[in-house]
Amino acid sequence: MSKASDLVKRVLLGRALRSAQQHEQLLPKRIALPVFASDALSSVAYAPQEILITLGIAGLAAYQYTPWVAAAVVVILLTVVASYRQNVRAYTSGGGDFEVATENLGGNWGVLVASALMVDYVLTVAVSISSAVDNLGAFLGFLGDHKVATAIGLVALLTVLNLRGLRESGVAFAIPTYLFMFGIFSMLIWGFIRLMLGADLQAETAHLEVKGTEMGVGGFALAFLLMRAFASGCAALTGVEAISNGVPAFRKPKGPNAATTLLMLGLIAMTMFGGVTALAYITDAKFADPTHGSTLIDPATGRDVSNQDPVVAQVAHTVFSNFTPMFGFVTLMTALILVLAANTAYNGFPVLGSVLARNRYLPRQLHTRGDRLAYSNGIIILATMAGLLIYAYGADVTRLIQLYIVGVFVSFTVSQTGMVRHWNKRLRTESDPVARREMKRARAINTFGLVMTGTVLVIVLITKFTHGAYIVCIAMPVLFLLMKAIRRHYDRVAEELVPSGEDVTLPARNHAIVLVSQIHKPTLRALAYARATRPSTLEAVTVAVDADAARRLREEWDALDVPVPLKILDSPFREITRPVLDYVKNVRRKSPRDVVTVFIPEYVVGHWWEHLLHNQSALRLKGRLLFVPGVMVTSVAWQLRSSDRLKGRPEPPAPGASRRPPRTPSDREGARSGGGIVSDRD
Repeated sequence: MSKASDLVKRVLLGRALRSAQQHEQLLPKRIALPVFASDALSSVAYAPQEILITLGIAGLAAYQYTPWVAAAVVVILLTVVASYRQNVRAYTSGGGDFEVATENLGGNWGVLVASALMVDYVLTVAVSISSAVDNLGAFLGFLGDHKVATAIGLVALLTVLNLRGLRESGVAFAIPTYLFMFGIFSMLIWGFIRLMLGADLQAETAHLEVKGTEMGVGGFALAFLLMRAFASGCAALTGVEAISNGVPAFRKPKGPNAATTLLMLGLIAMTMFGGVTALAYITDAKFADPTHGSTLIDPATGRDVSNQDPVVAQVAHTVFSNFTPMFGFVTLMTALILVLAANTAYNGFPVLGSVLARNRYLPRQLHTRGDRLAYSNGIIILATMAGLLIYAYGADVTRLIQLYIVGVFVSFTVSQTGMVRHWNKRLRTESDPVARREMKRARAINTFGLVMTGTVLVIVLITKFTHGAYIVCIAMPVLFLLMKAIRRHYDRVAEELVPSGEDVTLPARNHAIVLVSQIHKPTLRALAYARATRPSTLEAVTVAVDADAARRLREEWDALDVPVPLKILDSPFREITRPVLDYVKNVRRKSPRDVVTVFIPEYVVGHWWEHLLHNQSALRLKGRLLFVPGVMVTSVAWQLRSSDRLKGRPEPPAPGASRRPPRTPSDREGARSGGGIVSDRD
């Protein structure tokens, strides 16, 4: 890495951390709560709004069902929180739902859950950031004209913060999250106080009429609409699963700390969601989206006024009508928490990717920690996919939310099924009455969670499939098949590399070939190095692209009396690679038990542009020779003067170095005492 790019990296991400500092990145509960709970807490910004949009399809009369739909969402939220408290106590490695499903239901179920969660994490970032831009637009109107660019910029900012490391991003996100909680609870308390004191609180949209495409529906159609509104409101549950994937980031005791954080998340999210929905209902706030079947009409003029502010902004404006600065505070904190809500996915997706890579379902690079001990590759992949979704859907929350929550409820349902089986297996071997009683209680909670989440999954699939959920239903199987294919590849390679008796058999002879283009210092060094290896036979080989140049090379070779025979390969079509390959294959064909070592002189350069001017033929030859069985390729380096600028430069940490455990002095002494076979660097 050049000094300029290294300087930029250090400025953005900070200095690299040693593997031994990993324990310093663990989070206490006061930091873990905002880091992992911001997604669920931020749902108050869009979940009540999505309920109103859906109910508005049937007109204003359907708004009377808002409290009942919200109450059903709260029941599901508490059920999922209680169920996942059992998960995080039983499984603390960070595998979350993937580990639960794999251990109790089998590998295929684990991969299915993993594919669902990965899709959901990407959508969490896209939905949260898009909703944040909407709320910022309510306060800073000019951002509404640049929604997509603003959203992608926020994704980039969040990516840099997470690449700096978990603890730093956690501290940076803790204060805004707590300020958001303060703002929402202040709004709820002050709003209900004003109502009890007799204030007539009316939202700015209270006088507007709601027109829907299905006005006056009843019977089955109304029931279907209520289920669809309930499915949209269940977006409030997303983010709960992130804690089960992020248990390794907690301080010890990890399981109890994660369970406590999960309980706090559930209680706070329930209160905030229920309170905002109640105030929106009481103040007669309305929200409509013409692209989804509902519009707001001004009865005085008959005009469509569906460009209203988000529901949270409407409620804040109504409650703090006598104190405008607090309205601005709540609006800004809501936008900020929605940006930070994506951080839940930034903490869950990379850890899940690391677990999957460790289990050979994803490329091993996802198991590599970066300079700041964060799973950098997973963070970058998440940001890229979320950015593409935001661009494709124009940062439209309502369009994106149709894809949302399908994946998370698949993982909820499969995970609870796995936990029920987990407790059944434990009960077969447990004899202590107290422990059995505790296990039966946990099993009952997970069983109830299975029934509830399974029911919600069916409702979500039925009501959202034609509105965009079918895309997720396609993406999940594609990811499933991709991960299974990666696992088959790694398994096939591992089987192929298992040592057998013939692997230690020495070759009969070593036939060495030095490739020559002209006689100069790199060629003479390669010849000297090849002779030093004492091969069975040694020859120099050149390709006669030009007959006169080949003749002059022969004359110069003989004049210098080089103690290595020179063979000139004819090339009537002026090719270099093919004649060398044919010759090497012919040597191997004559003596299959021999090994052929090809020495290739290469220049070491100091500037990136010099790579374009040198080593091109060598790289092509090396790339082709590596596919020839029984052929070893050795590069003999010659440092040009331009490479001097890089000498003595401190080497940055190698990718993957942080996967190795920290070495102790005694470890190093033990390595040296074994005869020097393993060096300190190894």
